[in-house]
Amino acid sequence: MDKSAILHIPMSQYAYGIDEDTITIRLRTAHGDIRNCNLYYGDRSCRVTPVIFTTVEMERVIECERYDYFEATLEKVYKRLDYYFELNDGTETCLYYGDCFCKEPVDDRSEYFQFPFNHRADIVSPPDWAKDAVVYNIFPDSFATSARYISGQSTVCDYDGIDVHGKLGGTIKGITENVDYLDDLGINTIYINPIFTAGEYHKYDLLDYYHIDPCFGTNEDFRELVQEYHRHDIRVIIDGVFNHCGWKFKAFEDVVRKGKESKYVDWFYGLQFPVIRPDDPEEYPNYDCFGYERMMPKLNMANPETAEYFCNVGRYWVREFDIDGWRLDVADEINDDFWRAFRKAVKAEKADAILIGEVWPTANHWLNGDMFDSTMNYDFRKHCRRFFAEKSIDASEFADRVADMYMRYRKQTVFAQLNVLDTHDVSRFLSVCNGDVSSYKAAVFFQMTFPGMPTIFYGDENGLEGILEADYRRPMDWNGKGELYDFFRDIIAVRKKYSPLQDGDFRIVQADKNSEVFIYERYNADMVIRAIINMSDDTISLKDSDNYGDVIYQNGFENGSLGGKGFILLGR
Repeated sequence: MDKSAILHIPMSQYAYGIDEDTITIRLRTAHGDIRNCNLYYGDRSCRVTPVIFTTVEMERVIECERYDYFEATLEKVYKRLDYYFELNDGTETCLYYGDCFCKEPVDDRSEYFQFPFNHRADIVSPPDWAKDAVVYNIFPDSFATSARYISGQSTVCDYDGIDVHGKLGGTIKGITENVDYLDDLGINTIYINPIFTAGEYHKYDLLDYYHIDPCFGTNEDFRELVQEYHRHDIRVIIDGVFNHCGWKFKAFEDVVRKGKESKYVDWFYGLQFPVIRPDDPEEYPNYDCFGYERMMPKLNMANPETAEYFCNVGRYWVREFDIDGWRLDVADEINDDFWRAFRKAVKAEKADAILIGEVWPTANHWLNGDMFDSTMNYDFRKHCRRFFAEKSIDASEFADRVADMYMRYRKQTVFAQLNVLDTHDVSRFLSVCNGDVSSYKAAVFFQMTFPGMPTIFYGDENGLEGILEADYRRPMDWNGKGELYDFFRDIIAVRKKYSPLQDGDFRIVQADKNSEVFIYERYNADMVIRAIINMSDDTISLKDSDNYGDVIYQNGFENGSLGGKGFILLGR
């Protein structure tokens, strides 16, 4: 028995409440090592010693090259648990509890794994609608000036004596006037990059958190946008930039003018006096910033006044404009207490508003139910890049990475992850695929059939490309809907039609070493859907596909064979 591979972490994604009456327990083992895994659980407050245990056989829910994952979901069970595992590899049986491997159970209940209490307040509960969301990410400057039109013209507007800039002419009304385009595509949620008053076209150097940037329009324009999108049953998420502000934000201006006498000194990090805003972008400022970007001084959210100000910003746009959530910029560089306060403030206004943190690596720390509902899943893009675009890993390695994405969080959280191939910060995935539309489609197919919120960056559906920032933030292509648009619309419709693709569990069926064929299933009580992706250049036989169900969707399937870079969904 490979004991070094066995892992269980109490009070984590390995042991958590689904709801007040349901608890999920997980265990990781080396792949193929353990034949049977039984969970023994009992009431940790039981008045009888030794504790009376109930036994349930755990299900092997995920298999990949390195690990297997076992899981048991306990319904209508005690709120306080003692528990341990019985493992058998065919030659040896042992018990696993308290991070130790033992031959026999003990009378002392404190030695077992503990689930102290299934607290209502500790249950991770992202908004239910996240499971059904198909998200369209709009970079406002680049999207639309009006219906099916982007001017491509730069703009300069005055804000309280300060010039603010636009680059390509996008407006709030342009987003509103294209709601039918997104409705036709099948989008039910939009996420808009920053729209508040800021100096540069990207609007991450904020000057005023309570007003729409004049290059984009007015607050009333935004109110009309939300109302119009809600009429089309499309939710609206906006970008919250709270790690830093612009260097002409009034509080920072006051610090520059008054120095240590400013009442806003504690609003910022790393100030050295006198505070000097360097003219040379290569010069390091004498205050902390986002990175070393001199135009974006870092805010100190540990200061109660600063935290209260930005919690009020969070409340304001939910209460006054009925937005449906926040995407939170540079979320991992802000202190936890602020995010807990921000969550309470926003959820008090709208309980099912979603909070999505920009955290690029694994984000367990922020996803315990007291800060964010979700994070941007950049690992999704990273793994897809290796398998679909670069083809630098085989199906087996891809399966390992996918298994990790699926098992590293509580299941509720997995279904709320913002699964991205493109964003405003990375090269377009079609360009990463060297313009190979077939590989790109296969990646999108996987995105639309994997648990989580699939996210389209504006223009992906029309084949926008770009490696560098100026290219991947290029103007929206409004020259008409093409074959790629039809593909996006069709696969989105399939996702929305079949419930397992929204709320179903996930399992890997086949992913062999040195193979480019990846087979997996999504399933619930009503239906099993099998997905097959063939990333090789060769045709593979699917003569027995009838055994797996009827064809729901296919690309490259003919006469019982699946062509190179083809994919198929089968349902039963």
